Amino acid sequence: MMNQTLSTRLLSWQKSAHQEAEAIADWWANYTVDEHHGGFYGEVGRNNVPVIESEKCIIQNTRILWFFAEYALFSGSERYQKLATRAYQYLLQYFDDPQHGGVVWMLDHQGKVTDSKKQTYAISFAIYALSAYYKLTADPQALSKAQDYFSLLEKHARDYLQVGYIEALSQDWQPMDDVRLSDKDDNLPKTMNTHLHVLEAYTALHVVAPTEQTTEALANLVDIFNDKIIDHKSGHLRLFMEMDWTDKSTLWSYGHDIECSWLLFEALEALGDQTRLEQLTPVVLKLADTTFKEGIGQHGQVFDQYDRVGKFNHPESHWWVQAEAMVGFLNAFYLNGEEALLPLYEGIWQFICNFHKDVEFGEWHWLATVDQPNHPPVYKAGGWKAPYHNGRAMMEVSKLVDRILNTTHNQH
Repeated sequence: MMNQTLSTRLLSWQKSAHQEAEAIADWWANYTVDEHHGGFYGEVGRNNVPVIESEKCIIQNTRILWFFAEYALFSGSERYQKLATRAYQYLLQYFDDPQHGGVVWMLDHQGKVTDSKKQTYAISFAIYALSAYYKLTADPQALSKAQDYFSLLEKHARDYLQVGYIEALSQDWQPMDDVRLSDKDDNLPKTMNTHLHVLEAYTALHVVAPTEQTTEALANLVDIFNDKIIDHKSGHLRLFMEMDWTDKSTLWSYGHDIECSWLLFEALEALGDQTRLEQLTPVVLKLADTTFKEGIGQHGQVFDQYDRVGKFNHPESHWWVQAEAMVGFLNAFYLNGEEALLPLYEGIWQFICNFHKDVEFGEWHWLATVDQPNHPPVYKAGGWKAPYHNGRAMMEVSKLVDRILNTTHNQH
């Protein structure tokens, strides 16, 4: 039976996670609602001042929708359900493409389309967010729209010849020359990152509305990770691939390795396929173990990435890596009971408290303050910064603590 000290330790983590989730939700509710043009500001500076005419990215809007829907469920608060509805309505009114289907990439501050491309990653986040909103509200329109987007990805983005999903297409689903998700990515047709978020989205949709199609597509994605994306020898993920899955990666991404470990396990549980679950749980644990052995920095943080050419770790810490690492390592502890993982969790949380949480203005710094002398502070809210990573981590930690305690009690 779990000793009292460990139980108390876990419950203290859960309490901290609840408090932090509430603080994150409160910050986004207070500072990001765009009263000028509807929806949410495209950017809010470190000092909580909005950039009123900033562009609005689909990634930010869907992540806000996902978070407020999930946090409304988690907290039971009507305040956050109203904000989820605000994000949902903005998505349907401005980002949804009534002519070609799917969602466009970017709008100006008034809601006019400035980039109409169909990024598989973005449509996946729309499915993810709509599934959460449907879970909260049982709104049939939200489910119907999520299922439409799923069908469009299956029709246009899925490679039935060499498996997997291609990065991006034009507004009317035609091939494009530049399919990159962001400027820092390689211009290659298949990436780990996009597949990870298709996996996450299809898991969410399958949980709220399982069909033969979602079962097949989710099982297929799990197999793609096992067969094409996970490098079983190194315990890392391959990041950038050609159409035929030739690996062009020059980095390992510790943040994605540890994020994948728990998202893959979540997908396996949702799928309910015992054979795959037994086959891939050791793979899930190896991804976490590799990050544990190779990716921990001097302050207890997880390194962002390892340069395979120069053979060095990038020292900077981005907020999302630490958030995902908390969940990934606690999930690994839930699976294997390895107590060496617990100080790791505590070290990461201490690092977040020391260097990521902004005690002056609230929320988290994009880049840890220990790294900021070399980099100016990045916006607090923006196209790539929403309450999804850190807000989700706090809710997942709380749920995992419950699972760990319940599993232990049920065994005795």
